[in-house]
Amino acid sequence: MQRWRDMADVPGDWGRSVVTIGSYDGVHRGHQLIIGQAVEAARESGLRTVAITFDPHPKEVTRPGSHPPLLAPHHRRAELMAELGVDALLVLPFTKEFSQLSPAEFVAKVLVERLRAAVVVEGPNFRFGHRAAGTVDTLAELGKTYGFEVRVVDLYARGAAGGGEPFSSSLARRLIAEGDVTGAAEVLGRPHRVEGTVVHGARRGRDLGIPTANLDLVPHSAVPADGVYAGWLLAAGERMPAAVSVGTNPQFQGTHRTVEAYALDRTDLELYGDWVAVEFGAFVRGQATFDSLQAFLDQIHRDIARVRELTRAG
Repeated sequence: MQRWRDMADVPGDWGRSVVTIGSYDGVHRGHQLIIGQAVEAARESGLRTVAITFDPHPKEVTRPGSHPPLLAPHHRRAELMAELGVDALLVLPFTKEFSQLSPAEFVAKVLVERLRAAVVVEGPNFRFGHRAAGTVDTLAELGKTYGFEVRVVDLYARGAAGGGEPFSSSLARRLIAEGDVTGAAEVLGRPHRVEGTVVHGARRGRDLGIPTANLDLVPHSAVPADGVYAGWLLAAGERMPAAVSVGTNPQFQGTHRTVEAYALDRTDLELYGDWVAVEFGAFVRGQATFDSLQAFLDQIHRDIARVRELTRAG
């Protein structure tokens, strides 16, 4: 998949495209439906699919400080889109000037002049242009002017965890914030993942014979509620079952919120400075303090046993 960081990067001989536009944070199951239909439309027409997203998140420009928690950094979104068959990803720099483009100007400059859109595929709630004034109806009207078709994909309602809500990034973020990583996986179509560099911590886990990888996360990462989780550590080319702790380590009067992962039975890993990922499979228990260090250790070993059960099939 080709990756373009600006409209100027689009090759002049690219030809007509099937295009879809959005933040696509998480590339969740609703996004997958939209992107899947765009890829299918492109293949039927002998064209190529272009996905457009933005950096930074538009809210960070229009309302500084309101950046939502990230479900996936841009490089992960690109990987997921490539797996779905997208041919090119255009990451547009979202600036104050860019945010002032009217819906008609956005269509003319981006979809028509640069990408020569033949078909544009979106969800029903798609908004674009200055103050999000453009809707899918606006897009369809402009399509008549410029000669492209607009297809709207209805997003499927989901099950009990979301109360029948459509798939959405906001729903996934809410479930993650509540610690319902199983429900979030239902929305995302895979376990929620956070990524970062392994940094030195207090080394208590190593001293106790349970060494953990302490992550310095990508800024704005969507981190689950404090507690212990069953999951996987992706490091050193492996995907290892792991007990994951999120929180401030109240047993040791900690104040800094961390994400730490212990790869089951692995005391040989030296990951400091490495880029790793942690996937969350299931909630095990909330954060707690214990009357003694031994009671704390006993609980950790119970947690590990439970994590072993929960990740056996993963």
